[in-house]
Order: sequence, then C-alpha cells, then structure tokens
Amino acid sequence: MTVHNDEPTVSQLEREGDIAADYIEGLLDIADVDGDLELDVRQGRAYVSIESDDESLKPLTDPDVVQALQELTRIAVQRETGEFSRLILDIGGSRDVRRTQLAQLVDQAIARLDEGASQASLPAMSSYERKVVHDIVAERGYVSESYGDRNDRHTVVRKA
Repeated sequence: MTVHNDEPTVSQLEREGDIAADYIEGLLDIADVDGDLELDVRQGRAYVSIESDDESLKPLTDPDVVQALQELTRIAVQRETGEFSRLILDIGGSRDVRRTQLAQLVDQAIARLDEGASQASLPAMSSYERKVVHDIVAERGYVSESYGDRNDRHTVVRKA
C-alpha cells in the first residue's frame, strides 16, 4: 500500500468514485435496496451520494451505519487502487442532517463560553466531522483545535 501526501488529481478522485459506486451498487443489490447514486468531487475528496424515492434507504441513514458503510467503501477503493481513500458517503441526505447536529453542538459550546467557560470540549468524532466543526466554529467567529488520539480525538472551542 502506498500513502502519498500529495493531493489526488480530479481524475484519481473520479476513479475512486467509480470504484465506490460499483461497490455500493453491489451492496444495495444484496440488501435489495433501491437507490440512485451520484458522484462528485469536492474539496479534494470523492463524494458518493445515494438517494431514493422510497423508504428503503431510511435504515441506512443512521450516522453509525453511514460511517460503517463509508469505511467499508474506503477499504474497497483502497484494495482496488492501492491508495488511501478519503471518500465521503452520503445516504439519503445524512450528511446534511449530521451537519445540522454538529452546528447545534457548536452552538451549545459557544453558549458555555458566553456563560464564562474558558473553553468547551465536544465529543470525539471522525476527522470529517471535526473538519465540519472547525468550519462552523470559524463561521461563528470562534477558534477551535483538535486534541487526542485516534478514536478519542475531539475538538475544543475557544473565543477568538
């Protein structure tokens, strides 16, 4: 396995998306779940979105399920390409729902700061979720840093 610090090219990310889509289509077929896949490249990552007009995707939109399926898909892409994948999977709008939840966590942390706390810690979360949190914190005019290792890595919010 090769790990590069260089940003992948758009064509490499599109290939990741194609490999991921094939893998996910296979999983959806096995589970007898209908879904339309959309591929995109944003911010140096391949994004794969699954949408459906019926309720068959609903059980798959739980954040833990999305995270697990994303990890399996990343492994499938890595197995095919030999490269680490930072692919993002969205199922039925789950990423937008999670962003709203993270914004609420940030707002609660800011409220603690406004009440006099010198800093406010958020729970441990994935690197993608921490990036979203950092973006939300910056939008609100505060600063944040990540601390901890691996599964205990979390974000701390402070006044600017």
